[in-house]
Amino acid sequence: MNIKPLLAEFIGTFALVFIGAGAASIGGTLLVVALAHGLVVMSFIYTYGQHSGTHINPAVTIGLMVTGHIKITNAIMYIIMQIMGAITASALLSFILGGSDSGLGATQFNPASLTSTQAIIIESILTFFLVNSIMNTVINSNNSNLAGIVIGSTLTFCILLGGPLTGASLNPARTIGPAIITGNMHQLLVYIIGPISGSVLASILYHFVYQTKN
Repeated sequence: MNIKPLLAEFIGTFALVFIGAGAASIGGTLLVVALAHGLVVMSFIYTYGQHSGTHINPAVTIGLMVTGHIKITNAIMYIIMQIMGAITASALLSFILGGSDSGLGATQFNPASLTSTQAIIIESILTFFLVNSIMNTVINSNNSNLAGIVIGSTLTFCILLGGPLTGASLNPARTIGPAIITGNMHQLLVYIIGPISGSVLASILYHFVYQTKN
């Protein structure tokens, strides 16, 4: 497989975690953290979109795989590079910040306020919104010029709502990176099941309802 898309996925996911989780690590407000994530996604869609599609999210890649927009072998390679990018970014944040005491922007929910099921539902719904915007802009070529703005904005408003509840990961790699480096992985399954289920639902909806048939 061409190295260009794989490197693009690595760098894009690295940037998302380094900037987005980094903003949370240094005490950024909810708005700052939301904008940090949204602006990174918007920027890299226009930077690397022509090379890899700028998935930078295993849930997005799986959704596109389900609808046949990426081959299984390529999807696996994308996901590996995304997770590697996230772990590398988290490790570098830990080094820069002198350790993982800040939490490295890890996405977690408070078990006293939410059950695991509730957290999964929140992550699933928010990821549904994100992937729905991807499918109807990037995949729908009629709106592709607006993709970066629409997708970045969607991620931003999802974090504004979901941030106080679950951390609004919407992205297994975004959670895996900080979780591995901090050694706190007891909620990890929630942030894998939620985003993937929401992505698959959005992808199926687009494929059977909104996709233009030739």
